[in-house]
Formats: sequence, structure tokens, C-alpha cells
Amino acid sequence: MKRTSGARLCSTAAIGALSLALLTGCSSDDGSKKGSGDSKGSSSSSSSSSSGSDAKALASAELEKLLLAQGDVKGYKVADGDDTLPKSKSVVKTDKAACDPLAWATGGLAPGDTDANVSNSVSTDKASDAPTSLDDAGEADIEGAFDIDMTFVGLSSYDGDGAEKAMKAVSDGVTACAGGYALKAEGETSKVTKVATDKGTGGGDEAVAFSEVVDMDGEGTATFHAEVIRKGNTVATFYTVNFAAFGDGGDMGPVPAAVITAQLGKLK
Repeated sequence: MKRTSGARLCSTAAIGALSLALLTGCSSDDGSKKGSGDSKGSSSSSSSSSSGSDAKALASAELEKLLLAQGDVKGYKVADGDDTLPKSKSVVKTDKAACDPLAWATGGLAPGDTDANVSNSVSTDKASDAPTSLDDAGEADIEGAFDIDMTFVGLSSYDGDGAEKAMKAVSDGVTACAGGYALKAEGETSKVTKVATDKGTGGGDEAVAFSEVVDMDGEGTATFHAEVIRKGNTVATFYTVNFAAFGDGGDMGPVPAAVITAQLGKLK
């Protein structure tokens, strides 16, 4: 794997302050950019289970207790999303309204109409394998340090059939936005060139998985994967970034099944 110093700086910046703006705007001479959209696929499946017209949304404080916490997923560490995810939908804009739910889902935001939304991030824990000092770190150690999956997890809750409507909005968006869309976040613009149904882990009562191909400032493309899963009147969103893949302009890889399974296990 060959990575220029620009890519290293981009990845370092992303790890240090992984905001959507940095992922979207972190560009360099080698084209290491974008963390808002991406590549390949989206698959949806559903069951007959419904959240029910009398369902009541959980408060955000209740949702916080249902988010994955440290120790819930072996081999992963959990951090709050305060410094890594957009604070509200108002800072995430697309050029096609039908694509908004996709953009929101990839940013840990509620894909449907609700104010009950919380998020955090779950990343591969490589601390035990890391060198104890920079003097001990070789090229392989540096490259390996970037091979970390970080998954943005969002939970949102809805009254009535709001959760089902949110799922439909995502599913419809995958179809409507197949040819791509433009995304602007924190003043930086990304271009998603393709959206497609993906094969996901699934689970819950209803699931939609999709991938997006993102233009890396004309320096190739990168593919990102997301899953949106409903359990009752709660919707969980998952979106994974792998920092090593930025330098390669490649595929970020699927959302880790362990993360999805653990999160769904905590939902009522």
C-alpha cells in the first residue's frame, strides 16, 4: 500500500477530530477526501411487524441509554458523537430532497421526522497492538494504525407509524438517488456518483442496506456502506469508514456485523 504524506495528514486529522466536515473536506494532493457518501449498493428487506399507530417515541434521554456503551462489543471502543457527527440536519444539505434521508442516515441523524435522535461512534480497538513509542513504530505499524473501522451509530424514535415512514423514505431514496447527488456539510461539498442496494447484516423488523460511491475530488472514488434497521418504533442507522481505505481510494468495507447485532440486542 502506497500512501503519500498528504493522505497521512488527512487520516491523522480525521482520527484526531472526525467531524463530518473533516471527512467531507479533507482533501490533499493525493485525493484523500470525503466521508459523507460513497459507493456501492443498498438492499432492503422487511417483515410484517409494525410499530403500531399508538406507538410513542422514546425521549432522547431514553435513547441514550440504549446506545452501545463501552464493553458492549468485544474488540471495539465506544465514543460519544459530540465531536465527530453533525449536530443537526440543518448543516447537512443535498441537491435532491429525496436524498436527504440517505445523507442524514450516514451522519447519525434521524432519517425520518422526529426530534428524538442520539448518536455515537464505535471503532476497532487496536490499543493493545500499538507500539509503546514512536521510536518502536515501523512503516507497517503506521499503515496498520489507519486500518480501523469506525462506525457511526444513530438511534431515532417515532410516534405512530413514523418509523415505518422513515424506512420507506430511505428505501425510496436509494432508488431515486441511484444516479448520485451533491451533498454539502459544514461548508464542504461532496459528490455521490452512485447509490445502490447493498447486502447488509439485516435484522430487526425491517432493514435497508445501501452503498454510495463518492468522487474523491477527481482522484478516483471511494465506496461507503450504510444500514438502516427498524425495531419497533426505533430506527438504528450504521455507517462505516475505514481510514486505510482513504489512501487507497477503495472500498470502506461493510458495517461490522458485531456492531449491528450488539446494538439491535439493546433495543426494545
